[in-house]
Amino acid sequence: MQEITNVGLNIAEKSNMIWNVADMLRGPFKPHEYGLVILPMTVVKRFHDCLLPTHEKVLETYDKVKGFEVYDGFLKKASGYQFYNTSKFTFDKLLADSESIEANFRDYLNGFSENVQDVLAKFDFDSIIKRMVESNTLYLVIKEFNSPKGYLGADKIGAVDCGYIFEDLVRRFNESYGEEAGAHFTSRDIIYLMTDILLADTAFDGQSMTVYDMAMGTSQMLSCMEERIHALDSETEVTCFGQEFNPSTFAIAKADMMIRGGNPDNMRFGDTLSEDKFAGYKFDRIISNPPFGIDWKREQKAVEKEASLGERGRFCAGLPKISDGQQLFVMNGLAKLADDGKMAIVQNGSPLFSGDAGSGPSNIRQYIIEHDWLEAIIQLSTDQFMNTGISTYIWVLNKNKPSYRAGRVQLIDASHCFEPRRKSIGTKRNDITDQCRDMIVKAYGEFENGIYGEKTGIYCESRIFENAEFGYSKIVVERPLRDDNGEIVLKKGKPVADATLRDSENIPLTEDIQAYFEREVLPYAPDAWIDEKKTKIGYEIPMTRYFYEYQKPENSESILERIIGLENEISQSLKNLFGGNE
Repeated sequence: MQEITNVGLNIAEKSNMIWNVADMLRGPFKPHEYGLVILPMTVVKRFHDCLLPTHEKVLETYDKVKGFEVYDGFLKKASGYQFYNTSKFTFDKLLADSESIEANFRDYLNGFSENVQDVLAKFDFDSIIKRMVESNTLYLVIKEFNSPKGYLGADKIGAVDCGYIFEDLVRRFNESYGEEAGAHFTSRDIIYLMTDILLADTAFDGQSMTVYDMAMGTSQMLSCMEERIHALDSETEVTCFGQEFNPSTFAIAKADMMIRGGNPDNMRFGDTLSEDKFAGYKFDRIISNPPFGIDWKREQKAVEKEASLGERGRFCAGLPKISDGQQLFVMNGLAKLADDGKMAIVQNGSPLFSGDAGSGPSNIRQYIIEHDWLEAIIQLSTDQFMNTGISTYIWVLNKNKPSYRAGRVQLIDASHCFEPRRKSIGTKRNDITDQCRDMIVKAYGEFENGIYGEKTGIYCESRIFENAEFGYSKIVVERPLRDDNGEIVLKKGKPVADATLRDSENIPLTEDIQAYFEREVLPYAPDAWIDEKKTKIGYEIPMTRYFYEYQKPENSESILERIIGLENEISQSLKNLFGGNE
């Protein structure tokens, strides 16, 4: 597949320059507040520079149509974007009148269209302007952003590159706050792997495609997905949709959508679990990295109410434990996936195996696998994300699996498919390079058992399993209660079960329960029986066990040699310490 590369802009240099505005904020603003100024000012400057070439045309058009009852369409056409500004001011004109900087800047902001007003409101920018005025920093900040290095026009900086800049600024902001720096975005190497997996078997013929991210952060997964689709087929019409709960990142996402020429109304604010902004929608592709390890206590009432709707709601399969809501996002995605749709979603290890048979997590796995929607799971290496060093997994779900994948699931261990970074970003120490991505996508596409690459270096391993391999029957084995004379206690002619001797067994779905019982239980407990009323079906995906490699233990001679060597070192150290060599 075609490579995706950065167009050459030095992202770090640009974001460093913008963040250096913090130098003039010291004192009036605390370090953890710098982003409250820098993020909205960056968005405003991005809008300003994109609109600057058509500014005069917009003003001329506004003079002609301002008396009309509806004039949005005329002004959008004049600006060339889904937004506009009717103020006479530009940053140059603002700086020409330092005495009236506050009034003029507010006039400039008020000139933006309503969709931009919504973005600024999410930043609570009005209160920030007041503080800048009180501290005499407003003029200085505008001047710094208006320098040649501060230029953010679309003719020089594309949407994806600008997304990099926004992400870096958000990371710095979160770090200054002491928050998890990677909470709101996913690094590009992982996103591009997900896009390539989602599009690997897509037959492009200029059709339209809808893409949805249920926890979009700054919306860079969506912009990368759109970029990737157009790189493969420029004729395909891509429509992006996203929902986000963090006000600042939502504002950036909506601003980015407006500049890219999409419909900003497709970017919606609210909690995905409790405030579904896309009820009734179906999407062709879903790409998302929702939060994991985060409780859903705040959304519990709304989630449980929707779960009670059964198949008419999003959470019909069951509910995960209250301390971790990531499986709820999976269910939300499946509810919104078109009949031939495909989803790639990042999760940690918990959804693979947490919960016993009959529990919410197990029931969700059962629902997915028995519907034959689970296509593949790809294990990434540790240290791939900026805010966590744990192992993570990309789940690939498909509502219309190709015939050769029907009834089977592909597991790919790509935990050895990475290259160490020269410099870590938070806990991100490993990168999925182009070579690594190609290797993983090839393994996914070929759908075979095998190892790709050399086991002594960078490699991944693919294994194919029947759906039933992941299921098991949990049986309850009872044994009779006996009295003091050793006689079996009966009730209505049947043995009474001794609760202290009760046990359970997990029997693979691929094996006959009675045959297993007769082979594994009865020889050791001839009086045992199965309480069939308590039998439950469970599902788990033990990735570690499937890819376990036996490590031959060190032989005893080597161990003894090392022990003797350590003893000699300790003995010599003690002699040196207490003067034993004199």
